[in-house]
Amino acid sequence: MDILTAMRQTRIFFDGAMGTMLQDAGLPAGRLPDLWCLEQPEQVKAVHAAYLRAGSRILKTNTFGANGYKLGPCGVTPGQVAAAAVDIARRAIAESGADAYIALDTGPTGKLLKPYGDLEFEDAVSLFAELMEAGAGAGADCVLIETMSDTYELKAAVLAAKEHTRLPVFATLILDETGRLLTGGDIPSAVALLEGLGVDALGLNCGMGPAQMASLAQELLEYASTPVIVSPNAGLPRTEAGVTVFDVSPEAFAGEMAKLASGVHLLGGCCGTTPAHIASMVKACRDIPLPAVTEKKRLLISSYGGAVVFDGDPVIIGERINPTGKKRLQQALREEDMDFILREGLSQQDAGAQVLDVNVGLPGLDEKALLCKTVQALQSVTALPLQLDTSDPHAMEAALRLYNGKPLLNSVTGKQESLDALLPLVKKYGGGLICLTLDEDGIPETAEGRVAIAGRIAQAAEAHGIPRRELLMDALTLPVSAGGDNGSVTLEALRRIKAELGLKTVLGVSNVSFGLPRRETVNTSFFTLALNAGLDGAIINPMSEAMMGAYSAFLAVTGRDLQCARYLSRYGGEPAVQTAPPPSELTLKQAIVRGLREQAAALAKQAAGQGDVMAVIQAALVPALDAVGSGFEQGKVFLPQLLMSAEAAKAAFDALKDYLPPQESVRGPDIILATVKGDIHDIGKNIVKVLLENYRFHVIDLGKDVPPEVIVRQAVDRDVKLVGLSALMTTTAPYMAETIRQLAAAKPDCRVMVGGAVLTQEYADAIGAHCYSRDAMGAVHYAQTLFRR
Repeated sequence: MDILTAMRQTRIFFDGAMGTMLQDAGLPAGRLPDLWCLEQPEQVKAVHAAYLRAGSRILKTNTFGANGYKLGPCGVTPGQVAAAAVDIARRAIAESGADAYIALDTGPTGKLLKPYGDLEFEDAVSLFAELMEAGAGAGADCVLIETMSDTYELKAAVLAAKEHTRLPVFATLILDETGRLLTGGDIPSAVALLEGLGVDALGLNCGMGPAQMASLAQELLEYASTPVIVSPNAGLPRTEAGVTVFDVSPEAFAGEMAKLASGVHLLGGCCGTTPAHIASMVKACRDIPLPAVTEKKRLLISSYGGAVVFDGDPVIIGERINPTGKKRLQQALREEDMDFILREGLSQQDAGAQVLDVNVGLPGLDEKALLCKTVQALQSVTALPLQLDTSDPHAMEAALRLYNGKPLLNSVTGKQESLDALLPLVKKYGGGLICLTLDEDGIPETAEGRVAIAGRIAQAAEAHGIPRRELLMDALTLPVSAGGDNGSVTLEALRRIKAELGLKTVLGVSNVSFGLPRRETVNTSFFTLALNAGLDGAIINPMSEAMMGAYSAFLAVTGRDLQCARYLSRYGGEPAVQTAPPPSELTLKQAIVRGLREQAAALAKQAAGQGDVMAVIQAALVPALDAVGSGFEQGKVFLPQLLMSAEAAKAAFDALKDYLPPQESVRGPDIILATVKGDIHDIGKNIVKVLLENYRFHVIDLGKDVPPEVIVRQAVDRDVKLVGLSALMTTTAPYMAETIRQLAAAKPDCRVMVGGAVLTQEYADAIGAHCYSRDAMGAVHYAQTLFRR
């Protein structure tokens, strides 16, 4: 019986922590556990055997870190490790006589993808693919992508699994206590991405214990239409006599997992869980009935920073990034003036758009290349989901592949050629799909004809395995100037599509007024009628106060805006709505906050020629960074935006350097940063580096996998007063303690701040760190306090 059939018929359990068990077996601190597949295969097999005796029926291969980036310095390949790992697991199963499955385990690369890091998206796909091809060839039963904190890297891993194997794909995330990924994504956005890509099960692992994970698991169940996995840690780490231990006993672990089991399909353990934990969990949960897998009816689209749900208030889709009739935008596209396009997008965001339409189609341009560039640029400064708007299937696929999240696609028609081109793309990459109710015979004149085409499109989508919830039907807005009943036919078709087919709807509203004077008056009236008819998504100009006012009023008068709170927020106490400044009038501070590098540099240079450069820094650069940092700490700004703002501040400061007096150009205090020995995950360290440098500290970056003695020698030789240490894995955290011990002995005036996914305040206190920072801004604040800056 294959694993997908088995998991829908009976409750089966993952194993627990491989790293914890190998450490108990003598794995040296900092040694990559994957290497023991080649060096100590019997020790690895013994761990598998112990978990099989405990009742596990899905063994994770010892390949969590087996990618070329991590294994390269060790002189072995992912293929060698994968083949050995699968063979070890297979032998353990055969010797036990158990009916069990092998999950090819892969974790994050340890790198942040561009534009926020230095790893190209396709390079990430290739890194994952090497392991997955080898594991599939060796006989793994499924792929498990786990401990993912970045939706973009997660997408690369899932595509690698889908394109290079035929195995079922499972994926689990590591979230913080607020339910956010490192790069800002939340549970709905992760579900949107993963289900769009077609994973077979999804869930949570690592980061916290089962009690802390319970509320997040419930939220996941609210959105997921696929089987759910939960694999918590055995609580949070602490130290006893210099050894990392976890604080949840097997019995307590089992009790908490039993509370989750009624809704969760696959249970297991992560850091700190042992065969005893798994055995207790299996005993407590094996007789709890399997939950049904229920399909949710919501359409979810997403970006790295969150999801938009088509299941309540109508969604506003900003139409301004479309060159039709916009000469200035056409010029910007021809000149590839990304700053103008970014400002246009941000202005629509400020005005209330929830999704941004992106159309770059102009004669003579390479639409495929320009659409990809524009999408990546927009996603570097805004967390709003995008609507990819192109009639070129090649451009659509290229942009879909690189998109960070699950976008809207605009659009497919009832023409067979269009269906054949677009539906396979939606099936492979995921996406909400706008469907135009026209076919080879054109646009039907009647509502009945448009409803019929909508039905045929929905049937074709379902035949490709695309659920109806992913579709937005466009009943097509035609100018009333060309036919007096055009508006009423569209509204009737909209109502009938919802009532008879149960499908969601979208309209490009402003076409209704083409050829008429005072177009906004007509648009507003038609918009209100469409909203009342059940419109789910409106493609409009959010910069139009009349249109957004009509939207706000509709929500208020239909009771969707409870106690008119949003209406009063928009209009209460103000003679007129306060709109964002035009894109051309942004201040230097605003350009930095928005992450607009080119404009920030230009404005900084302009300001430098007009006055005191230090005053510019104090009045614009520092307040901008403080504002973004504060937003990040409050959960209103996400990591990608934080990093792009830091890049914009750096560009501005570089433009000011030539104008600074010599004494003001002296570098700030030295700070050493390093990822400890045995750990090559440098994402957190690199983020801290970017922010510290923007606050004018001088960072000495020692890199990753740095031995304690190297860090100590650098601190002594350079007389450094602050060292920052990072670690992701529990197997490398002991080197953090050893580094702190040696620093205390050799340089007692040096302070140490620590951070990483496996750390807690209690753990940091136990190993003698002076500061534990949960995020990058915490490190900045500690450095400012220490150096009184």
